[in-house]
Amino acid sequence: MKTTKQLLQEKGHAVITISPEASVFDAMQLMAANNIGALVVMKHDKLIGILTERDFSRKSYLLNKPVKEMSVKDIMTRQVAYVEAENTNEDCMALITEMRVRHLPVIDKGKIIGLLSIGDLVKDAISEHQFVIKQLERYIYDTPEI
Repeated sequence: MKTTKQLLQEKGHAVITISPEASVFDAMQLMAANNIGALVVMKHDKLIGILTERDFSRKSYLLNKPVKEMSVKDIMTRQVAYVEAENTNEDCMALITEMRVRHLPVIDKGKIIGLLSIGDLVKDAISEHQFVIKQLERYIYDTPEI
């Protein structure tokens, strides 16, 4: 089973961040431009939240003001579920299921080193299963008959 650090080595370590003072409009533009569903909210190099498409769709209408006048801090999720570099895909899947989130920042020595989505984790799990299936097929078909 791969660690989150290994998963990030394959996927990449890019993390798109935004300030809590930025407008929600700017955040949505940034997500669209990068084809992503979440932004890590940072203040002075410290993780203080995460802003997801789900946050926007569920919280922005409650403020009853134009998107350009809303700040990221108004709708972001403040209690961020995260994993550490040595956690496994299985750990991540359990946390995503338990917390009902779709994105997990990966922390190593107090710093964010990447962001994993549920899609990243499912892709890895499928790849792992396909590898096991191929190994079993090889064993079954390459075993000499007695």
